[in-house]
Amino acid sequence: MKKRWYDYLWIVSALYLILGFFNILFAWFGLLCFLIPLLIAIFGGGKAYCNRYCGRGQLFELLGGRFGLSRKKDIPAWVRSKGFRYGFLIFFFTMFFNMLWNTWLVFAGAKSLGQAVTLLWTIKLPWHWAYTVPVTPWVAQFSFGFYSVMLTSTVLGLITMMLYKPRSWCVYCPMGTMTQLISKAKAGNSCPGRPA
Repeated sequence: MKKRWYDYLWIVSALYLILGFFNILFAWFGLLCFLIPLLIAIFGGGKAYCNRYCGRGQLFELLGGRFGLSRKKDIPAWVRSKGFRYGFLIFFFTMFFNMLWNTWLVFAGAKSLGQAVTLLWTIKLPWHWAYTVPVTPWVAQFSFGFYSVMLTSTVLGLITMMLYKPRSWCVYCPMGTMTQLISKAKAGNSCPGRPA
Protein backbone atom coordinates (compact mmCIF):
# COMPACT_ATOMS: atom_id res chain seq x y z
CA MET A 1 0.00 0.00 0.00
CA LYS A 2 1.31 3.43 -0.99
CA LYS A 3 2.33 5.64 1.92
CA ARG A 4 0.60 9.00 2.27
CA TRP A 5 1.98 12.15 3.89
CA TYR A 6 0.01 11.59 7.07
CA ASP A 7 1.50 8.12 7.52
CA TYR A 8 4.67 9.87 8.68
CA LEU A 9 3.15 12.01 11.42
CA TRP A 10 4.76 9.69 14.00
CA ILE A 11 7.95 11.63 13.24
CA VAL A 12 6.26 14.82 14.50
CA SER A 13 5.31 13.11 17.78
CA ALA A 14 8.83 11.79 18.28
CA LEU A 15 10.36 15.19 17.43
CA TYR A 16 8.04 16.93 19.88
CA LEU A 17 9.27 14.80 22.78
CA ILE A 18 12.92 15.16 21.74
CA LEU A 19 12.76 18.94 21.24
CA GLY A 20 11.02 19.43 24.60
CA PHE A 21 13.94 17.62 26.21
CA PHE A 22 16.32 20.28 24.91
CA ASN A 23 14.08 23.37 24.97
CA ILE A 24 10.91 23.31 27.05
CA LEU A 25 9.29 26.10 25.02
CA PHE A 26 8.62 23.58 22.24
CA ALA A 27 5.92 22.23 24.56
CA TRP A 28 3.57 24.92 23.24
CA PHE A 29 3.34 23.04 19.93
CA GLY A 30 1.53 20.28 21.82
CA LEU A 31 -1.56 22.50 21.85
CA LEU A 32 -2.04 21.45 18.24
CA CYS A 33 -2.65 17.89 19.49
CA PHE A 34 -5.51 19.30 21.55
CA LEU A 35 -7.02 21.74 19.08
CA ILE A 36 -6.81 19.88 15.76
CA PRO A 37 -8.74 16.75 16.87
CA LEU A 38 -11.47 18.92 18.41
CA LEU A 39 -11.77 21.11 15.32
CA ILE A 40 -11.90 18.09 13.00
CA ALA A 41 -14.64 16.52 15.14
CA ILE A 42 -16.59 19.79 15.46
CA PHE A 43 -16.52 20.47 11.73
CA GLY A 44 -17.76 17.02 10.76
CA GLY A 45 -14.62 14.95 10.45
CA GLY A 46 -15.60 12.64 13.28
CA LYS A 47 -12.67 10.62 14.54
CA ALA A 48 -10.54 11.19 11.43
CA TYR A 49 -7.73 12.60 13.55
CA CYS A 50 -7.57 9.52 15.76
CA ASN A 51 -7.85 7.08 12.87
CA ARG A 52 -5.61 8.84 10.38
CA TYR A 53 -3.59 11.80 11.66
CA CYS A 54 -2.57 10.98 15.23
CA GLY A 55 1.21 10.78 15.24
CA ARG A 56 1.26 9.32 18.73
CA GLY A 57 -0.97 6.41 17.72
CA GLN A 58 1.27 5.84 14.70
CA LEU A 59 4.34 5.88 16.93
CA PHE A 60 2.81 3.22 19.19
CA GLU A 61 1.86 1.18 16.12
CA LEU A 62 5.43 1.41 14.83
CA LEU A 63 7.08 0.49 18.14
CA GLY A 64 4.59 -2.18 19.11
CA GLY A 65 3.93 -3.61 15.66
CA ARG A 66 6.94 -3.30 13.41
CA PHE A 67 9.51 -3.37 16.23
CA GLY A 68 7.62 -6.03 18.20
CA LEU A 69 7.58 -4.23 21.56
CA SER A 70 3.94 -5.18 22.17
CA ARG A 71 2.52 -8.41 23.60
CA LYS A 72 -0.43 -7.84 21.23
CA LYS A 73 -2.94 -8.93 23.87
CA ASP A 74 -6.49 -7.62 24.07
CA ILE A 75 -6.90 -4.77 26.48
CA PRO A 76 -9.10 -5.66 29.49
CA ALA A 77 -12.82 -4.99 29.14
CA TRP A 78 -12.84 -2.63 32.13
CA VAL A 79 -10.46 -0.26 30.31
CA ARG A 80 -12.89 -0.17 27.39
CA SER A 81 -15.83 0.56 29.66
CA LYS A 82 -17.51 3.97 29.58
CA GLY A 83 -16.96 4.33 33.30
CA PHE A 84 -13.19 4.03 32.99
CA ARG A 85 -12.87 6.14 29.84
CA TYR A 86 -15.04 8.96 31.16
CA GLY A 87 -13.47 8.70 34.60
CA PHE A 88 -10.00 8.96 33.04
CA LEU A 89 -11.16 11.93 30.96
CA ILE A 90 -12.36 13.71 34.12
CA PHE A 91 -9.14 12.85 35.97
CA PHE A 92 -7.01 13.96 33.01
CA PHE A 93 -8.76 17.31 32.76
CA THR A 94 -8.56 17.80 36.51
CA MET A 95 -4.79 17.48 36.16
CA PHE A 96 -4.84 19.71 33.07
CA PHE A 97 -6.76 22.46 34.87
CA ASN A 98 -4.42 22.10 37.85
CA MET A 99 -1.57 22.78 35.44
CA LEU A 100 -3.43 25.87 34.15
CA TRP A 101 -4.01 27.00 37.75
CA ASN A 102 -0.27 26.76 38.49
CA THR A 103 0.40 28.77 35.34
CA TRP A 104 -2.07 31.41 36.55
CA LEU A 105 -0.39 31.55 39.97
CA VAL A 106 2.97 32.22 38.32
CA PHE A 107 1.34 34.84 36.05
CA ALA A 108 -0.21 36.53 39.10
CA GLY A 109 3.08 36.48 40.99
CA ALA A 110 1.72 34.25 43.75
CA LYS A 111 4.12 31.43 42.90
CA SER A 112 7.60 31.23 41.42
CA LEU A 113 8.50 29.35 38.27
CA GLY A 114 9.09 25.64 38.85
CA GLN A 115 11.61 24.27 36.37
CA ALA A 116 10.47 20.66 36.66
CA VAL A 117 8.48 18.17 34.64
CA THR A 118 5.97 16.12 36.60
CA LEU A 119 5.76 12.55 35.33
CA LEU A 120 2.63 10.51 36.05
CA TRP A 121 1.27 13.47 38.05
CA THR A 122 3.49 12.68 41.04
CA ILE A 123 7.18 12.33 40.12
CA LYS A 124 8.93 15.71 39.81
CA LEU A 125 11.88 15.56 37.46
CA PRO A 126 14.35 18.50 37.37
CA TRP A 127 14.27 19.89 33.83
CA HIS A 128 16.16 23.19 34.24
CA TRP A 129 18.60 22.47 31.39
CA ALA A 130 15.71 22.73 28.90
CA TYR A 131 14.96 26.32 29.92
CA THR A 132 17.61 27.80 27.64
CA VAL A 133 15.80 30.93 26.45
CA PRO A 134 14.39 32.89 29.41
CA VAL A 135 10.87 34.17 28.74
CA THR A 136 8.03 35.57 30.81
CA PRO A 137 7.75 33.14 33.76
CA TRP A 138 4.13 32.12 33.14
CA VAL A 139 4.98 31.18 29.52
CA ALA A 140 7.73 28.89 30.81
CA GLN A 141 5.47 27.52 33.56
CA PHE A 142 2.85 26.55 30.98
CA SER A 143 5.60 24.87 28.94
CA PHE A 144 6.80 22.76 31.87
CA GLY A 145 3.22 21.85 32.79
CA PHE A 146 2.08 21.03 29.28
CA TYR A 147 5.17 18.97 28.52
CA SER A 148 4.42 17.07 31.75
CA VAL A 149 0.93 16.28 30.42
CA MET A 150 2.25 15.15 27.05
CA LEU A 151 5.11 13.10 28.51
CA THR A 152 2.84 11.43 31.06
CA SER A 153 0.28 10.44 28.43
CA THR A 154 3.08 9.13 26.21
CA VAL A 155 4.47 7.00 29.05
CA LEU A 156 0.98 5.62 29.77
CA GLY A 157 0.62 4.86 26.08
CA LEU A 158 3.97 3.07 25.98
CA ILE A 159 3.06 0.97 29.02
CA THR A 160 -0.28 -0.11 27.58
CA MET A 161 1.39 -0.66 24.18
CA MET A 162 3.86 -3.08 25.75
CA LEU A 163 1.26 -4.92 27.84
CA TYR A 164 -1.50 -5.08 25.24
CA LYS A 165 -2.02 -4.18 21.57
CA PRO A 166 0.13 -1.40 20.11
CA ARG A 167 -2.62 1.25 20.04
CA SER A 168 -4.26 0.35 23.34
CA TRP A 169 -3.77 3.93 24.53
CA CYS A 170 -6.28 4.96 21.86
CA VAL A 171 -9.00 3.09 23.76
CA TYR A 172 -8.86 5.51 26.71
CA CYS A 173 -7.08 8.55 25.24
CA PRO A 174 -8.85 11.67 26.57
CA MET A 175 -8.78 13.36 23.16
CA GLY A 176 -10.25 10.25 21.57
CA THR A 177 -13.00 10.17 24.19
CA MET A 178 -13.76 13.86 23.61
CA THR A 179 -13.87 13.55 19.82
CA GLN A 180 -16.12 10.52 20.22
CA LEU A 181 -18.48 12.53 22.44
CA ILE A 182 -18.50 15.40 19.92
CA SER A 183 -19.19 12.99 17.07
CA LYS A 184 -22.04 11.38 19.00
CA ALA A 185 -23.52 14.77 19.84
CA LYS A 186 -23.32 15.88 16.19
CA ALA A 187 -24.71 12.63 14.79
CA GLY A 188 -27.28 12.15 17.50
CA ASN A 189 -26.31 8.47 17.70
CA SER A 190 -23.28 6.23 18.22
CA CYS A 191 -20.15 6.77 16.16
CA PRO A 192 -17.77 4.12 14.76
CA GLY A 193 -15.67 2.09 17.17
CA ARG A 194 -12.34 3.26 18.43
CA PRO A 195 -9.04 1.75 17.34
CA ALA A 196 -7.45 -0.73 19.71
